[in-house]
Amino acid sequence: MIKRLFAVLLAVLPLAVLASSETALTPSYANINDQASLQRGATHFMDYCAGCHSLQYQRYSRLAKDLGLSEEEINTYLNRNGAKFAETVVASMTPGDATAWFGKAPPDLSLVARNKPGGADWTYNFLKSFYVDESRPAGWNNLMLPNASMPHVLWELQGIQRPVYEDSEGLPHVAHLELTTPGKLSVEEYDAFARDLTAFLQYVGEPAALERESIGIWVLLFLVFLTLLTWLLKHEYWRDVY
Repeated sequence: MIKRLFAVLLAVLPLAVLASSETALTPSYANINDQASLQRGATHFMDYCAGCHSLQYQRYSRLAKDLGLSEEEINTYLNRNGAKFAETVVASMTPGDATAWFGKAPPDLSLVARNKPGGADWTYNFLKSFYVDESRPAGWNNLMLPNASMPHVLWELQGIQRPVYEDSEGLPHVAHLELTTPGKLSVEEYDAFARDLTAFLQYVGEPAALERESIGIWVLLFLVFLTLLTWLLKHEYWRDVY
């Protein structure tokens, strides 16, 4: 039985390695515990994403609490729609206008960094993988989400990327993207921009993670203390036996 199981593992392992290599993502290194990064990411979202995309599970008041901002700062720098402090983040564009212009309303992004395979890394790579594609209605395509209807709203920052093709089994395949027209930001600066935005969306997907991780440290310390206390108690009970 063990030999048979081992043989199955040997047969499956190469396939798993191959699959993982084909879907390898560049690590984002997004850090939700970096409050300054979250603040920058929130600003990036409001500047470039909130016109079309909502965060239906995120309230401005929760942003203030978790990002270390006052109500005045939230209303000055992040609340662009005049919403109430306790309301959720709603896109500036109405669903009706979005449907008329894009064919359907852009999706809510509250859980985008949790729902996609690869999580935050997928989001980070998505932000970096837009390229010119004249065959698409918006003139753009994306390696992570082929045939996406979303235009590259960050092209002025990143610049314009064009695909470099290679043949794969007789069919053209995008081998990599080449930056042909630089943007306002350098490659390193745009990577940092995408990382901050990714960190913010990762936080939005699970705001409780900030508190959970801090509590986790105390839980581990308690378990260490409890283990020591249990060992001492056991030693005291069995001292006469030994």
